[in-house]
Amino acid sequence: MIAELGHFALALALVLALAQALLPLIGAHVRDGRMMASAAPLAVGQCLALIASFACLVYVYVINDTTVLNVVQNSHSLKPLLYKITGTWGNHEGSLLLWVNILGLCGAAVSGFGRELPTALRARVLGVLGLISVGFLMFTIKTSNPFDRMWPPPPDGQGLNPVLQDIGLAMHPPLLYVGYVGYAVTFAFAIAALIEGRVDAAWGRWVRPWSLAAWSFLTLGIALGSWWAYYELGWGGYWFWDPVENASLLPWLIGTALLHSAIVVEKRDALKTWTILLAIIAFAMSLLGTFLVRSGVLNSVHSFANDPERGLFILALLMVYVIGAFLLFAFRASAMIPTGIFAPVSREGAIVLNNLLVCSITAVVFVGTLWPMFADALFGMKVSVGPPFFNAASFPLVVPLLLAMAAGPLMPWKRAQLFSVVMRLWWCAVIGFAAFFLALLLSGQKVMPAVGFAFAAWVVGAAIADIADRTALFRTNLGNSWNRAKGLPRAAWGAAIAHAGVGICAAGIAGMGLAQERMVALAPGESTTLAGYEWRLEGVRDVEGPNWTARRATISLLKDGAVVHVMEPSRRWFPIARQNTTEVAIRTNLIADLYAVIGEEEAGTGKAVIRLHYNLLAPWIWLGAAIMALGGGLSLADRRIRVSAPNRATARMVPAE
Repeated sequence: MIAELGHFALALALVLALAQALLPLIGAHVRDGRMMASAAPLAVGQCLALIASFACLVYVYVINDTTVLNVVQNSHSLKPLLYKITGTWGNHEGSLLLWVNILGLCGAAVSGFGRELPTALRARVLGVLGLISVGFLMFTIKTSNPFDRMWPPPPDGQGLNPVLQDIGLAMHPPLLYVGYVGYAVTFAFAIAALIEGRVDAAWGRWVRPWSLAAWSFLTLGIALGSWWAYYELGWGGYWFWDPVENASLLPWLIGTALLHSAIVVEKRDALKTWTILLAIIAFAMSLLGTFLVRSGVLNSVHSFANDPERGLFILALLMVYVIGAFLLFAFRASAMIPTGIFAPVSREGAIVLNNLLVCSITAVVFVGTLWPMFADALFGMKVSVGPPFFNAASFPLVVPLLLAMAAGPLMPWKRAQLFSVVMRLWWCAVIGFAAFFLALLLSGQKVMPAVGFAFAAWVVGAAIADIADRTALFRTNLGNSWNRAKGLPRAAWGAAIAHAGVGICAAGIAGMGLAQERMVALAPGESTTLAGYEWRLEGVRDVEGPNWTARRATISLLKDGAVVHVMEPSRRWFPIARQNTTEVAIRTNLIADLYAVIGEEEAGTGKAVIRLHYNLLAPWIWLGAAIMALGGGLSLADRRIRVSAPNRATARMVPAE
């Protein structure tokens, strides 16, 4: 009965989404106030129906209802309750339902927080969000219904994929989806602006918080996925240029450019057409990521499904939304005449350079990710594009990007003097060169990590210089500087913190270039050395969990003959799924990670294969990403960004077409 209620709630959401897509858009076109006013209650109604549907899915997972096919395929009665709940979105069908739920929540948020939007613009934005919901709800009901029944029911389910039974990966999809769907909102604002043929500073102010929120959540989602791969898969690295990793990176890169260009629209009434284009591309990249994860065209440990039929449906949705948006852009973009004039050397110029470099990196990742698929389909060629290509092609673009990112915030709007900016950053350059030579000396002449440390120091120093410049530090007494610091907008602090997070993340990546690794076969009592530690295998034993068994090693780390740490890596066996997983043992002090992985035991000798890593500054990669997201959240907390501008259409409720 609960499954049927969930299915009916999903169907009701589709009906409400269809009404939300049609009535407000028609009302805005014919200037009918009642039809436009229907947008908000329809969005809220759709949101409530979707929440009810998702709650029903969670319930059938919790009670392990084996008459529901989705539960049978992805759950089991012995699975811990936490993973029964998170397992609802650990599969294709459930994750799609979560996706449309977040879209419904965003629509309700626009209707609730956008009350001061011009009436026609608000109606059009909600109408476009309704159109997006219609497509994905049709896809869910037709090809991916999570409430499909099976009869007769089996005695128990097949269990969730063991690698997904982890809290890090459980929270990874929701964070990513909030980011993806956030770009659906900016896309809706862009389409509404194209229909009206008008983009102004107020529009930039409305778009900016949504792009900022989407970027912050996407940053957290990508970082959490990277961290999960680091500690769960046992590869010992932080990023592998996996196709699905790249699929989440693409909208993040375009979203970074969108966030900065929206600031120029708000502050200077410039880059209007470019910002609209970025909003369309950001959503297109989000849809592309959804297609790659679910179509099976690219193989990845992160994929949800391997179903060409479903992939074609998503591809059709992508083409309808994106090609339609580009056609509308081609017809209407000329109406958005830019009015903000600025010199090449200015804050606007630095943001334009930032946008061009970020988009160039996006093009590199896009081509490298999709070219093997096209080469196979068009020419029958099996091509592999891996880390060497991505690293070599993106590095020349990252270097000027970091240089421009540091200088941009110190430039005034409209026109700047480059010499003045250089004089404010000279000490950052000195620190960067010092970091380079010190790292070069300590690393044994390893140039690339030293370059990474230099740029990391440069970026963090520039973020500090930005705050110092705003507070007149060293140009006035400390009391005045402190008062200025307290009066700084949260957005200013947030931007500086986010930029510093980029530098910290860069330092962590540079540190991984100095990582040490060793693979050895050890019998109990034997030891090896790595990074100044003696690693001694004490023994290997069997342990049993709620739905798994494991072989667990005990490794003592000794320094000067004394035990300082004990680590216990293991290999788990899930009998229901008939699959092994690796459980890495990590000991960190936030400066470096001591990392141990146990492999198979050698037949006859009884020795266990142990892989050991010493990963310098590895924690800084995810600490930097968290600081970046924190900066975004702090900026979002600034009332000037979070609260929309007054309704510009008080006197004329419906703007002229």
